[in-house]
Amino acid sequence: MCGIVGYVGAQSALDVVLAGLRRLEYRGYDSAGVAVLAGDQVACVKKAGKLSQLEKALVDDPLPGSDATGDGHGGATGIGHTRWATHGGPTDTNAHPHLDASGRCAVVHNGIIENFAALREELAARGADVRSQTDSEVAAHLLAEEYAALEGTGQEGGPRLAGALRAVCRRLEGAFTLVALHADVPDVIVGARRNSPLVVGCGEGEAFLASDVSAFIDHTRTAMELGQDQVVEVHPDRAVVTGFDGAPADARTYRVDWDASAAEKDGYDSFMLKEIAEQPKAVADTLLGRLDPALGTTLTLGEELGLDPAVLREAEKVVVIACGTAHHAGLVARLAVERWAQLPCEVELASEFRYRDPIVGPRTLVVAVSQSGETADTLMALRHAREQGATVLAVCNTNGSTIPRESDAVLYTHAGPEVAVASTKAFLTQLVACLLLALHLGEVRRGPSEELREAARALSRAPEDVAAVLATMEPVRELARGLAHKETVLFLGRHSGHPVALEGALKLKELAYFHAEGFAAGELKHGPIALIEPDLPVIVVVPSPVTAALLHGKIVSNIQEIRARGARTIVLAEEGDEAVAPYADHLIRLPAVPPLIQPLVAAVPLQVFACELATARGNDVDQPRNLAKSVTVE
Repeated sequence: MCGIVGYVGAQSALDVVLAGLRRLEYRGYDSAGVAVLAGDQVACVKKAGKLSQLEKALVDDPLPGSDATGDGHGGATGIGHTRWATHGGPTDTNAHPHLDASGRCAVVHNGIIENFAALREELAARGADVRSQTDSEVAAHLLAEEYAALEGTGQEGGPRLAGALRAVCRRLEGAFTLVALHADVPDVIVGARRNSPLVVGCGEGEAFLASDVSAFIDHTRTAMELGQDQVVEVHPDRAVVTGFDGAPADARTYRVDWDASAAEKDGYDSFMLKEIAEQPKAVADTLLGRLDPALGTTLTLGEELGLDPAVLREAEKVVVIACGTAHHAGLVARLAVERWAQLPCEVELASEFRYRDPIVGPRTLVVAVSQSGETADTLMALRHAREQGATVLAVCNTNGSTIPRESDAVLYTHAGPEVAVASTKAFLTQLVACLLLALHLGEVRRGPSEELREAARALSRAPEDVAAVLATMEPVRELARGLAHKETVLFLGRHSGHPVALEGALKLKELAYFHAEGFAAGELKHGPIALIEPDLPVIVVVPSPVTAALLHGKIVSNIQEIRARGARTIVLAEEGDEAVAPYADHLIRLPAVPPLIQPLVAAVPLQVFACELATARGNDVDQPRNLAKSVTVE
């Protein structure tokens, strides 16, 4: 949530920052603002609402020295922010950047400062005029105080501003990213991070600070990742990194392996439609080099993970920690780990994990699943697991993010940038990564077997199977448009179909803004059947009559119970399953695949269904209300 962009260099800072904020709109926000150095002063404009409101304000009242005045001499240092309200509503006053009383120091902030109330009282006692309701503004006033306190100490310019920011950070509690500039230091921006992402972009004679590399990908692909509790002092030609204690710190430089075009719509009406269409390639990229379909093995995966095989062989259980969509991928992982590796597996909501005294230790393999690698709940759960001595393996899409850095090993999903807030291709690639891990655990612990080889061969065919599903989606779109007036849809599934039902319901909640629930079909008679009424749409994920015959018979009985009460049955069933056809008001065919592979193909129609239904209702499928792409606070 929230987006940060900072720039120092020869270009117009206002233009660069605004362009960067446009690329971060997908993260979700409700106000925006910019601050640039214009001569010896800080010029700041901020507005509630979308970025277009800010841009209109800048046209109506151009910033001093900005290119909007037509003089061609834009300020060369600036910061900007898109805010998602936490403390205080989305108003002009609460929007970022926040300035100190003198107006010479500007700060933007992501995260939550947990001790802001006490700090605000201290500032008020010293006569500070704190105008907003936010927790963020206190950082601007504290930074100005600490900067003034360093006068005469021999520190000047960038080192003085960085030193002041370190002093502020040592006083703050919670999760935060801070980026600041000061009128006294015209060619420097400073940043700090704790439990919230911040990355440096290193260009030729210019540099960037941002919460996401997409903000500066038009300018440079060279990035520097900041570690936990670090401050960076950014000049056009260099970046100096220290810890909060002032000690020099190392920062890894890496190259971003995708370009700006990957984050464009490429002719699609929405990013979500584009990302749904990209899923065959994303799945193929996640499998690439990790699976030998001829031999049916994943043994090369061990080299990539770099874990001692003894850790995997001697593990007594696996615990998956994740949130939202990633949690649903974890539920499939549990089935695969227990089947293929014969190893107990638990799946935990990361937001609950560390609050219930979980039993983990040196013989526990904890798998942390996160698209962004910055999910705060998952990060806190990961740290708790490591404190208990567990080995942690991250499944993540974002190179250089915090969760992979703090894990013992990482399995990247290679989904590419996912801009739409509601996850699609990230979910499918998380499923693939979890299935690969389960296969690998089975091979390491039990040795190769025909069952594992056949599963590996089936997984290798997943890109073609997903593409086949996508080619048959027009009836699903038509069905969705016809149901746009409904207010409730129920989803049912058994075994691996249950996580798919949960994911389908979540997508509909996120995008269509109406009631949707996913249930284990066996629980139908234990309460949910009371919700069944005439013409209620009920979507049922049906397991194979060949490879899961017992489950198939059970769910056909569930469908009959639903039809007996007049509900409308929408059935996802594999090709050749004629036994279920008489009980389906709408039949959506899937490729015939093993039960543990089925979520990869069954999830796709539900993504298309949710996207089309939401579009028919006039909703923005890329930026659903009240949601943010990267949830970086608990």
